[in-house]
Amino acid sequence: MCGIAGFCNFKGDWQKNIERMCDKMYHRGPDAFGVWTSDDHRVVLGHRRLAIVDLSPTGAQPMVSRDGRYVITYNGEIYNHDMIRKKLLAEGRIQSFRGTSDTETLVEAIAAYGLVDTLKLAKGMFAIALFDKVEHALFLARDRVGEKPLYYGILKDDINNGENDGAFVFASDLRSIASLDGFTNSVNVDVLGDYMRYGYISAPYSIYRGIWKLEPGKILKIKSPFDKPEILTYWSMMETAVLGQKNLFSGTASEAADELERLLREAIAGQMVADVPVGAFLSAGIDSSTIVSLMQEQSAGKVKTFTIGMWEEQFNEAPVAKEIAACLGTEHTEVYITEEDARGVIPSLAGMFGEPFADSSQIPTYLVSRITKEHVTVSLSGDGGDELFCGYNTYYSIPRIWNKAKKLPAALRMPVSALLGAVSPAFDAPVAARARLLGAHSIEDMYLRSEIGEGLDLIRRDRRDHIGDFGIWDTVQTRCAGRTWMDDYPAGLLEDGQHNLMLMDLLMYHPDDILTKVDRTAMAVSLETRVPLLDRDVVEFAWRLPVSYKTESGVSKKLLRDILYRYVPRELMERPKKGFSIPLHRWLCQPGLREWAESLLEPARLNRQGLLNTMRVRKLWEDYITKNVWKPQIWYVLMLQQWIDGEKIKL
Repeated sequence: MCGIAGFCNFKGDWQKNIERMCDKMYHRGPDAFGVWTSDDHRVVLGHRRLAIVDLSPTGAQPMVSRDGRYVITYNGEIYNHDMIRKKLLAEGRIQSFRGTSDTETLVEAIAAYGLVDTLKLAKGMFAIALFDKVEHALFLARDRVGEKPLYYGILKDDINNGENDGAFVFASDLRSIASLDGFTNSVNVDVLGDYMRYGYISAPYSIYRGIWKLEPGKILKIKSPFDKPEILTYWSMMETAVLGQKNLFSGTASEAADELERLLREAIAGQMVADVPVGAFLSAGIDSSTIVSLMQEQSAGKVKTFTIGMWEEQFNEAPVAKEIAACLGTEHTEVYITEEDARGVIPSLAGMFGEPFADSSQIPTYLVSRITKEHVTVSLSGDGGDELFCGYNTYYSIPRIWNKAKKLPAALRMPVSALLGAVSPAFDAPVAARARLLGAHSIEDMYLRSEIGEGLDLIRRDRRDHIGDFGIWDTVQTRCAGRTWMDDYPAGLLEDGQHNLMLMDLLMYHPDDILTKVDRTAMAVSLETRVPLLDRDVVEFAWRLPVSYKTESGVSKKLLRDILYRYVPRELMERPKKGFSIPLHRWLCQPGLREWAESLLEPARLNRQGLLNTMRVRKLWEDYITKNVWKPQIWYVLMLQQWIDGEKIKL
C-alpha cells in the first residue's frame, strides 16, 4: 500500500512539486520516497512507499521494466503475483527476477502480456500509473471494485500567467494535486447536490472542477502531447452481474456454501501473505467473523484481532466480539472510545479525505485503525458481505413497500405523490419521504428515492450550473454533473429486484463511501487494509447465486452464515446487529461538539462563504436539535463546512 503521484507537461519546478505532492501523502507511504522523470522532464512519476512485500530496495518505486520500456508507480497488492511470476518464468518471458516484490512481477507481466491482459490476470487491489517510453503514453488503471483511489485531471493555473494551464496531473490523494504550484481549479458546485443527498461525491467527479476519480475497472490512456484522454473498461461489475445471473450455479445451497468457503479460503490465504505483521478487524457481525474464522483456521499461530467498544450499551458490540474472539482463539485487543476521542478526530477528518465526506462511521473506523496499527501493518476487513449477500435492511424494506405501492395505478400514485410533496413543509422529513416513495416508477427508482437527502435544497441557486472550460476533458466522462450511477441504472436489468438493489450499491455506494472510508482512515495511520470478500473469484461466484441462497425467510447473508456456523456456535451470532456507529446526535447536542458545530453554521460565516442557503441551514440545525430529525444531513453540512475551513477553500 502506497501513494502515487505525477504530472505531464508541467512547466514549473518539477522536482519541488513532485516532492510536495508526495509529502502531502506521507501517511500513505512513510517508508520511502522515489521519483522518476523523463529526460525532458515532461513526464514525472512519484511514489511514497509503505513496504509490505519485499522490504528491501529491490521493491522500491518507481520501477523500470527489465527491457527499459515501461516505468511503473503503483499502489496496492497483487495477491496472485507468485502465480504470475511462475508463469513468466515457465514461458521463458523472463530468466530471473531481481527481488520478490509484486511490483516487479506486475511491470514484467505488462512487458510480456500488455497492460489489459495483465490486469485481467491479476487478482488484487491497485491504482497504477504506467509510462510507455516507446509509445510516449501514460496509462492509469484502477482495481475492479475501487479499493484504491486514483484522481486525475488538468490543472487550471490562474496565478502564473497560465503557465501550467492544461498540465495533466494524477495522485492517490486530492490534496497532493491541490498542492501544485498554480492550482486554482474551482470548487465543483454542480456535485454538491449529489453530496447533500448521499454524504459523498460519486465517481467520476471530485470536489474540484477538472479533476476526476478514475472509476473501478477502468484504464485511462493519454498519449503525448497529453491532451486527449481515452478511457476503456477491462472489467465491469454490471456485466459480471448480468453474466452471472444468466449462468446460475447449478448445485445445492450446501454445495454453494462449500464452494464459497473454498474461494474465501483461497482469497484469505493469499491476502495473509506479507513480510510485516497481519491482523484483522473483528466486530460482532457475520462478515468479519467469517473472515477471522477462516484466517484462524489457516494460521499456525493466533490471529491478532481488533475491535473498539462504546460506553453506550446500545452502540456497543465489543462484548460479543470478545466472545467470538475467545471462541476462535485469537489474540484479541479491544479499546473503548469516548466523546473526547471523537472530538479529537473530527478536526482532522477533512484532511484525511481531501474532499467533503460524511459517513459518520468514519470516526470509529479511524479509531479502530489507529489501535490496530499499534500492533500490525496489515489488517483484513469484512467489507463487501452486505452488498454481495443481501445484508442491508433496505434490501427487504424497499421490495416490501414497492410491492404494496405498485398495486395502485401509476395514474393515481403520481398525482398523489406530487400533491403530498407540494403541501408538506419544506423540512417535514417523514411526509416528504412518503411522497417521494409513492411517486416511484420502479423498485430501483424507489430505492433511489429512499435517500432522505433528496430534495434538500441547501445550495444557493446563484452558485449552480457553472459552465466549465475543460473542453475535451468534459466529454470523456460518462455522465453529466449531478447524475450518478444510481440515476442511470437501467430498471429491471436483473430479474430479481433485490439483486438490482445490491448491484446499485456495488456500483456507487460501496466504492465511493464504504471503501473510501476504510482506505482513507486506515491510510491516515499507515495501515494497509485488505478485503477478501472482494476477491475477483468471490465476487464473480456471488453473482452466480440465486437470491434464495443469500436470503431465506428474512434471514440475511444465509450462505455466509452457513459457513460461519461451521466455526462459531449459531447462538453466539444470532443477536440483534447494532452496527458500526456512534452516538453522534447526543454528542453534537452536548457542550463541546455543539459549540464546534454552531461555529461552523454561524450565519455570518455562511453569508460570507455564499455557498449555502443560510436560512435553510439554520432551520435544518434547529430541527435537528429540537426534533431529532435530519441526522445524516446535518453531518453532511458540518463535514462540508469543516472541509472548507480546514482546507482554507476560497469560494
